[in-house]
Amino acid sequence: MSATSILVMNGPNLSRLGKREPEVYGSLTLDEINRGIAGAFPEVTFEFFQSEYEGALIEKLFEVEERGGCAGVVLNAGAFTHYSIALRDAISAIKAPVVEVHLSNVHKREEFRHHSVLSAVCIGVIAGFGVESYHLGVRALLLRD
Repeated sequence: MSATSILVMNGPNLSRLGKREPEVYGSLTLDEINRGIAGAFPEVTFEFFQSEYEGALIEKLFEVEERGGCAGVVLNAGAFTHYSIALRDAISAIKAPVVEVHLSNVHKREEFRHHSVLSAVCIGVIAGFGVESYHLGVRALLLRD
């Protein structure tokens, strides 16, 4: 593989970034965040994917697995982090390493956000660094390469 390929995947409500609770999630849109990631790592080929639907996220993980050549996944699963056993099982079913990321520090927020059903099947978790959480997730995957 000549270039490293990474999937950056976002779950429900992240399409609303820049509008939804900017005091928590920041003022950048998801497109602006994605452009910033691509610009910070020009040596990486990125695929960006966002869906409000659990099944679409699962299908994307399986599609990337079948296609091959992906060095890993940076995943902000949004609310699915806290209850999606189906997404957890999909992460377990693929070989590509997955880094769980969150813009906010979920442990400083509502109690229900303190638990992730995904963390145990991810290679690591990064939370609370805003947009930099995505960049740190990419760095974590590149260190494994």
